[in-house]
Amino acid sequence: MCDNNPDKHSAIRQVVGNDVTLFSDAEEMLKSGLIDAVIVSTPHYDHPGLSMLAMRHGIHTLCEKPAGVYTAQVREMNEFARGCNVVFGMMFNQRPNPLYQKVKDLIDSGELGELRRSNWIITNWYRSQSYYNSGGWRATWKGEGGGVLLNQDPHQLDLWQWLVGMPVRMRAFCQFGKHRDIEVENEVTAYAEYANGATGVFITTTAEAPGPTGWRSPAIAAKWWWKTASCASGGCANQKPNLTPAGKTALASRSAGK
Repeated sequence: MCDNNPDKHSAIRQVVGNDVTLFSDAEEMLKSGLIDAVIVSTPHYDHPGLSMLAMRHGIHTLCEKPAGVYTAQVREMNEFARGCNVVFGMMFNQRPNPLYQKVKDLIDSGELGELRRSNWIITNWYRSQSYYNSGGWRATWKGEGGGVLLNQDPHQLDLWQWLVGMPVRMRAFCQFGKHRDIEVENEVTAYAEYANGATGVFITTTAEAPGPTGWRSPAIAAKWWWKTASCASGGCANQKPNLTPAGKTALASRSAGK
């Protein structure tokens, strides 16, 4: 484990025990020969540089979200990874979620028909002013590089494009410091257009409590309503999505051959 602040090592030692070697320099750790893979979980600006440093030393690398703050750095990191003989990936840990795996299967199989619209609402990221005040780097362009889109929502944005596809046109309205004394965006409504004529809306905020979360997508045959909250008990693999009344009617019509 590596932390460039030696003053924190004693506290880290209490957590990991005496069998884990601690380093204060990342390159020293990568050259030690003691590790086969790393997880990069530093402040956002350092993600691309440290990931490329690890791959340069032949270390398999898993980078926490976000991939970076600047598009150019992320593209450089991705291109660098293609030329390295190591495994590189981003920490998008919602893709293996059985709930979203099932949604992906339903969409890709064509069982629901062609998607016409997707609505993703993720407003349960409530963050108080005390949360933002707890660290000088939080919710600042210099320290974090962005707000709700960069810090809280990467998983949902990844799922949205993974399930529905990449849009060909986007427009968005961002509110900066709405209801909070911060400088970055904390409320966003985005509108997407797709090549097949489908549309999508993505709504997010950190200023609502309690806030709903869910993804809704009408297809040709039925409307389904998935809620991530249904996975709280870990029983997603055995649960079926709930149908709205309109969806039940459409499904009944399909079953009857109409």
